[in-house]
Amino acid sequence: MTDHLITFGGAINRLIAGEDLSMAEANRSFNEILNNTQPEIHQGAFLSAITAKGPTPKEIAGAWKAIFDLDTVKVSLDTNIPVTDNCGTGMDTFKTFNISTGSAIVAAAGDIPMARHGARAITSKCGTVDLCEALGIDVECDVEIVKESIEKTGIGIFNGMSAGTHPTALFRILSQMRFGSILNIAASLANPANPRYGVRGVYAKEMLMPVTETMREIGFKKALIFHGETGNGAGGMDELSAFAESHIAELSEDGTIKRYALAPEDLGLTKQHDLSEIAAGNDPVQEARRLLRVFSGLDNNGLYNTICLNAAPMFYVTGEAASLKEGVEKAKTQIDSGKAMDKLKDWVQVQQRDPEAGKKQLNALINDISVN
Repeated sequence: MTDHLITFGGAINRLIAGEDLSMAEANRSFNEILNNTQPEIHQGAFLSAITAKGPTPKEIAGAWKAIFDLDTVKVSLDTNIPVTDNCGTGMDTFKTFNISTGSAIVAAAGDIPMARHGARAITSKCGTVDLCEALGIDVECDVEIVKESIEKTGIGIFNGMSAGTHPTALFRILSQMRFGSILNIAASLANPANPRYGVRGVYAKEMLMPVTETMREIGFKKALIFHGETGNGAGGMDELSAFAESHIAELSEDGTIKRYALAPEDLGLTKQHDLSEIAAGNDPVQEARRLLRVFSGLDNNGLYNTICLNAAPMFYVTGEAASLKEGVEKAKTQIDSGKAMDKLKDWVQVQQRDPEAGKKQLNALINDISVN
């Protein structure tokens, strides 16, 4: 008993000293955390130390493998096109509206099957799961319902903080945390559908290569990872930016990674200037109304442009768009034609144990924005 405490404590000391762990060491440590064989003070210290040091691709991959192997209920999907996942890591300095949810719905409206994996807010006020729940989606349903939703409507979300998705430990750990950690990356990648195409926003430019290399390590075929600037000193965001330059790492199917930067104008967008249009709010219901205003054509501002911009990578990584610029135009078409709103209505009906309740909840929100 004492030996395993000493070994684990030694790993913590090494991390505090700035040393890296091997993939096997990280995997072994996370196995102990997930199995709850270490005291909570050790678990918290380990997560803090590895995050403060800055996790390496091998460490993230080791953590991911532990979560995926030990603590993820897996599903096998039957779709005509390989599924894609998109999310942000959180921990960014400028907190935005939950862009990834809006852009995923837009991509699904354009026939890109989206197998999402998200969580409730940890470092913000309204996370992916919070927003989806406010829209009328059943976020506590069984993974088989999520599987059915992806296969029937082209989109579904697995709740990363649900015991139904991660029954051993992750729900326990994340529900107690209110700080960003290596789990923002490793746990988000532990998607029950194990997609091979992915889109990730990261909280800092320095995380572009570690996250891209991790995704290559765990078997992604193609991925786009990015970090956006605000342009006014407010910091950065885990989204492509319609306000300033975005820094991008692209993983190609041959395993090569290339880095580049793009401005909004490079993608056919007029640079936006009012950051308040995409700033995060505190109330999930109000955030749901903001998204519905975009999908209803009532708001064509910075939020509309940012959602379109962040839907573009899904079209691009799946080969449905030859460039990100073409992807932006495809995204605009899905919103302007009403297809994004229709897709959301379909999703609410299928990822629901009580479809009538979900429909009623969404329709009430739509009526609210029509009246006000």
